[in-house]
Amino acid sequence: MENETKPGSLWGGRFESSAADTVAALSKSTHFDWRLAEYDIAGSRAHLKALFSAGYLNNDEAERLKKVLDQLLERVQAGSFAPKEQDEDVHSALERGLIEIAGAELGGKLRAGRSRNDQIATLIRSYLKDEAEVIDQLVRELIEVISNRAQEHLGSAMPGRTHMQNAQPVLLSHHLLAHTWPLVRDLERLRDWRVRVDVSPYGAGALAGTSLGLDPILVATELGFSSTTQNSIDGTASRDVVAEFNFIMSLIGINLSRFAEEIIIWATTEFGYIKLDDAYSTGSSIMPQKKNPDVAELARGKSGRLIGNLTGLLATMKGLPLAYNRDLQEDKEPVFDSIDTLKLLLPAFSGMVATMKFDVDRMERQASAGFSLATDVAEWLVKQRVPFREAHEITGKLVSYCEKNSLGLHEVPDSEMAKISKFLTPEVRDVMSVSGSIKSRNGAGATSLPRVLEQISELRKSWVRK
Repeated sequence: MENETKPGSLWGGRFESSAADTVAALSKSTHFDWRLAEYDIAGSRAHLKALFSAGYLNNDEAERLKKVLDQLLERVQAGSFAPKEQDEDVHSALERGLIEIAGAELGGKLRAGRSRNDQIATLIRSYLKDEAEVIDQLVRELIEVISNRAQEHLGSAMPGRTHMQNAQPVLLSHHLLAHTWPLVRDLERLRDWRVRVDVSPYGAGALAGTSLGLDPILVATELGFSSTTQNSIDGTASRDVVAEFNFIMSLIGINLSRFAEEIIIWATTEFGYIKLDDAYSTGSSIMPQKKNPDVAELARGKSGRLIGNLTGLLATMKGLPLAYNRDLQEDKEPVFDSIDTLKLLLPAFSGMVATMKFDVDRMERQASAGFSLATDVAEWLVKQRVPFREAHEITGKLVSYCEKNSLGLHEVPDSEMAKISKFLTPEVRDVMSVSGSIKSRNGAGATSLPRVLEQISELRKSWVRK
């Protein structure tokens, strides 16, 4: 042949010249998809069995190819085989390696009945399934850390806030646990996502399936999938499971960012609720007194990166006609980056939370600030059969009197309370305490100690790392 396929490429026979250097550079993806090499080899092993089962390989050929794939895997794992400059992608690099060991005649038989399109659609799913387990465990470790910190501070109160203003006193434990449940929902999303990702596109070929009679269920079973795609075009052209995974990663980042924002605020001199451990803080190159919450700030910053990865992938997908388009090469870098980011961030974040020290005395002193017990007064009035609309009005007038006279709720004389309303009898003072307020809030999911203990028990039973 005058024009043989260029080494490192899986195509070229119908072309009279090679791709321009600029096109080759643009098409090249081994610098990011090489992490899928072991998954590609696993796919080749499964495909080998399908070819043998369908009669396209005899016993000797199948055994020799299996040994070649084993050798290739060993070389990849040892780092002695890696992509070369001319290799377009992970698939072409590994086929080059296969042929280097097996020879062109035997090695060239393995490509029959499959396309890079169904290969990569399957490999990315296999990869994400494994990485999901790693992220799952890291999130569980953070949930464990937060629940342990909640257990340490069961009796400590703090100001609960809405609109960043003091609202009602809550237990510090209750507030900490509020950061676990969004993470639990992220784990639930990962669990639901696993159902949709557990489908193998192998056998879809380029888009229309294969005429060779290969068994896609055999390949799916070998690769650990529970089923195969119901439509070959959809199998090669869809990346919704990748986008959904990126969405879950971005939500994890957002949930970390919200906690990080509070940690940053709590560590300020003005709040002074916490002190961060030296191992999870940094200093200033010019101001020797500084102790900066860099882990929290990086968590807050990297959440934007995770959102960007999701947004970029969605934008890539939105206008693609069926079936496969080369645009889909862009699905990998965003999701790879999101995985790498969370694998780096989550352990550091867990360490920061595990080691930070709470100034519980300061938090408790401020728990009643800003008239945070006013709602308790209003609800006490309701218990006296005062309509809540009226109770709300009475309590508002009581707060107004306190503000004008620079008094706390508990400092208003009985005679002045009686002037505000005949319903404000001295017995109302029973609810003008932080401990009484917290104890009274005993409904499902509320801040009282029994409810907090229930939360910790539920977390440890179902969601702490296994």
